Amino acid sequence: MCGIAGAVDLVGRPIPDLDRRLAAMNELQKHRGPDGHAIWLAGDRRAGLAHRRLSIIGLDESGIQPLRNDDDRLVFNGEIYNYLELQRDLGRDRFRTTTDSEVILHGYRDHGPGVVDALRGMFAFALWDGRRRRLVCGRDRFGIKPFYYTIVDGVFMFASEAKALLPFLPSVEVDPEALADYTTFQFCLGGKTLFAGVQELPPAHLLIVEDGRVRVERYWEVYYGRDFDHSAHHFEDGVRRLLDESIDLHLRSDVPVGAYVSGGIDSSLVAALARPKYGGGRLLGFTGKFAIGDEFDESKYARAVADRQGFDLYERDIGVEDFLENIRKVIYHLDYPVAGPGSFPQYMVSQLAAEHRKVVLGGQGGDETFGGYARYLLAYFEQCIKGAIEGTLHAGNFVVTYESIIPNLRILERYKPLIRTFWSDGLFGPMDERYFRLINRAPAAGAELRLPDMAYSPRDAFFELFNAENVAEGSYFDAMSHFDFKTLLPALLHVEDRMSMAHGLEARVPLLDHPLIEFAATIPADIKFRNGELKRLLRTVAVDVLPAEVVAREDKMGFPVPLTRWMRSDARDFFNDVFRTGAIRDRPYVDNAAVAGMLDGEQSFGRTVWGYLCLELWYQEFVDRAADFRKIVETAPEQPVVA
Repeated sequence: MCGIAGAVDLVGRPIPDLDRRLAAMNELQKHRGPDGHAIWLAGDRRAGLAHRRLSIIGLDESGIQPLRNDDDRLVFNGEIYNYLELQRDLGRDRFRTTTDSEVILHGYRDHGPGVVDALRGMFAFALWDGRRRRLVCGRDRFGIKPFYYTIVDGVFMFASEAKALLPFLPSVEVDPEALADYTTFQFCLGGKTLFAGVQELPPAHLLIVEDGRVRVERYWEVYYGRDFDHSAHHFEDGVRRLLDESIDLHLRSDVPVGAYVSGGIDSSLVAALARPKYGGGRLLGFTGKFAIGDEFDESKYARAVADRQGFDLYERDIGVEDFLENIRKVIYHLDYPVAGPGSFPQYMVSQLAAEHRKVVLGGQGGDETFGGYARYLLAYFEQCIKGAIEGTLHAGNFVVTYESIIPNLRILERYKPLIRTFWSDGLFGPMDERYFRLINRAPAAGAELRLPDMAYSPRDAFFELFNAENVAEGSYFDAMSHFDFKTLLPALLHVEDRMSMAHGLEARVPLLDHPLIEFAATIPADIKFRNGELKRLLRTVAVDVLPAEVVAREDKMGFPVPLTRWMRSDARDFFNDVFRTGAIRDRPYVDNAAVAGMLDGEQSFGRTVWGYLCLELWYQEFVDRAADFRKIVETAPEQPVVA
């Protein structure tokens, strides 16, 4: 786990001040690698690489990056969990280090860019091929590790975090299409970022810089080819076997490992399965809570898991003072806001975990892969009502029936505001239209939002993804979960990476192992989502290792934050100051004075004000301070240079 950066001139010219550019990028990413840093410069200075090191596998100095293999140079961020198997296949006598990174160098020499097909893990890398004079970059299949790039004055530059590219942009401005995405979904689509001119390499893609051109191509996709030939028992056994295998690999580390334990199925199951496998001493668990009522405190479930499995659990009490002290730091480390308020408690729990461990396991991916979002249940409930009225319920390809879904509707108790909004504009439309209505956050936006006229439509982009060819035709469940897998999941992984790396902590996600994901994609929806039971397969797998009260939970909220309480009480002055100060500056796209008027009307667990708060703080931190980022090129400390 590290930070990487680099630059390549597209027409082969020496890059002015290349060492200073690399030093600035390394300085802006120093939190990602407290264990070392170095740069490499090509002899003709048309290319250079930079690296910040967090030592996890291969702790000695032989692992200092950029790594070298003849004319090739590599910077790498992440972990290749099957590196021991790859070392064996490639020939162990070729290896000069004990790191997992080196398998990319030798694998590239044998297989070229196709080396990515053999990698099992989380990664973002850039490899300078000195013989072909090309840069080959790759990102893991799910977007666990980040990769950003820009082109300025004919120079291609990349980094692990977007902020490291800001000193080189002609100006720091908002991308209006990305802003349209953000105000619709609270994340961006298609590799866009809120920074105009800065792109994100999509998950499962390669980027190759060669002969003055930048080429981006996909190397992996998940296909939902449903297997109707096997029983539920077959799929349950397969999920357990592949999850066990993934956790075995994710425990490979030369430093102690811990685990996030939220009290929900996903993180609890990962921790419970990891505990007896962990041979590096006593597994530690980490959780957080807001001690202002049961609806914001799930720690009793985390403690039940720790007691059942016999590991120590460290808890962090989080209060409004923590919010006021750290929310600007959260936005800075995010680079730009994504997803919901969970980034703030994630930052706090990561801070706690980093005091005791350098590696933690987490549960990201379970909701999108196995069906954990309450909106899936609501969407199917609407279809069941439609089928019951039309008399087609038992004749069609329905995953659940009206009768069978009723017992599981209790889960929707906390989602009454969502249900009112969802059904406020009608019922029974096409499935893609209805799901867009469920996830669209734009209806809450009114006169306070002033987006420019543009040809781009987030709605059209949604329909293209929702109706993708790789999704099994006719499966509403697969279409919904696939959209979330492709869009929301990378946004949540963005949060996972930034909030952990802000504290020099590596977060691993065993539920996102591609053999497990490929297998899960073959499971028919009527097995994954039988009777509307959320995450039914994971619950079945968890029965033998988790407390019954955790397996049977129907009230998991995903780290709810008491934001609406705070904005009307202890944090009222902060919210007023943020929005009214911002309004003085006359922001081009948002009327902050109008947003300030929404504080009293925001619903519990609403995210409209949160979205605008993050946007304004982002504007203050990055757009207003653009000149400060440019100064870093002159003030960054010199970097050691490797051959």
